[in-house]
Amino acid sequence: MSTIKLALKRISPKQLFMVSALLVNGGNYLYNLLLGRLLGPEAFADAALLVTLLLVLSFVGMTFQLATTKFAVLFTDQTWVAFKNTMYRYALVFGVFTGILVLIFSKHLQALFNTQNHYMFMIFAVAIPLYFVMSVNRGRFQGGHDFGKLAGTYQTEMWSRLLLTFALLLLVPLESGILIAVGISLSFVFGLFPSDFKGVKVFSKDRLPAVDLKQVWIFIGLTAGYELTQIIINNSDILLVKHYFDDKQAGLYSSLALIGRVVYFVAWMFVMLLMPTVIQKQKDGEPTAPVLFKYVFFIGTLSAFIVAVCYLLPNLIITLMFGDAYLSIAPLLWKYALATSLFAVSNIFAYYFLSLNQYSPVILSGLLGFSQVALIMLYHGGLETVVHMQIIAMVILLVAQLLFFIIKNKTETKIIAK
Repeated sequence: MSTIKLALKRISPKQLFMVSALLVNGGNYLYNLLLGRLLGPEAFADAALLVTLLLVLSFVGMTFQLATTKFAVLFTDQTWVAFKNTMYRYALVFGVFTGILVLIFSKHLQALFNTQNHYMFMIFAVAIPLYFVMSVNRGRFQGGHDFGKLAGTYQTEMWSRLLLTFALLLLVPLESGILIAVGISLSFVFGLFPSDFKGVKVFSKDRLPAVDLKQVWIFIGLTAGYELTQIIINNSDILLVKHYFDDKQAGLYSSLALIGRVVYFVAWMFVMLLMPTVIQKQKDGEPTAPVLFKYVFFIGTLSAFIVAVCYLLPNLIITLMFGDAYLSIAPLLWKYALATSLFAVSNIFAYYFLSLNQYSPVILSGLLGFSQVALIMLYHGGLETVVHMQIIAMVILLVAQLLFFIIKNKTETKIIAK
């Protein structure tokens, strides 16, 4: 016992968060893999749609989380208190508004995505406000470098979703989509812990000074724009495949996407560490590029390894993770992993630029995100074509991000030289 305590003391908060993030990603993968094996390709299509909607929600929630992270570093004293209350108010109001919209259009969503019922959308809608409040909590921990509590909120959300969903599927005789929606929704409640709401006054009369509020709104607007591009790039393929293909093909593609996205989820772990570090270094007048290079090297090396494994052992990976029923999708595994790897590396660049208030790459990502949707809508003769369209879009995106970084650095070097 004393050895374990000594080992834990030697682990830094950042290292603890990285270990926790790997565990969370592993748990989320296990969740999806078990769903795929338990439900089969056809029923898994609806389950994968709910998981995709959860990912969409997480990207929107990142707007609140990253804004809270940034200004937790920059604001202090009464300005921080007013900002904190403001963010909780924004999150709650926006969450309620979004939930009402999903409730109203639940039947339209059922028709659009060919699901078995609309009740799963209604259940999901009720829990949406909780997710945005949870995102503000996480932003407070991330900005304050309290990585222990930040890790805790991800752990409670992941484990509760995993355990509750499968308990419901095994014990309750209802349609699987409804039960999965209930499991996901309840996990948001558990994801609120650990947290500290002491001193939080959602409808406080304290207001941020106009100059600070303008700064906050600019960052929220641009971050929301970038997160929208994330939603488009990272989820549009699954939604479009669900629309254009039958349930079996959509279920097969969902399994492909799940395995191929392992790179992106690991990259997310580095983004959580990248942003507060870059913002703090910029605030202190220290160079920020070395931080970017370090994380690009980590993600690039990991991406190359995963693509190579997917190329060499596709049948083994598919069989172990989902079973023989999904083997027909194996030849596309390395290609999808390549597309996701390109996106993950470009994403590190984008969040780096966002941290430094450089927003041109955000606009660029948006344009290329919509181009990916356009390409898939124009060319979707088969699942392989869909994957090829994503590779094309992601190569262009990464090259554009690299060119922007090189040009920006050369310009700044010339200015300093003068």
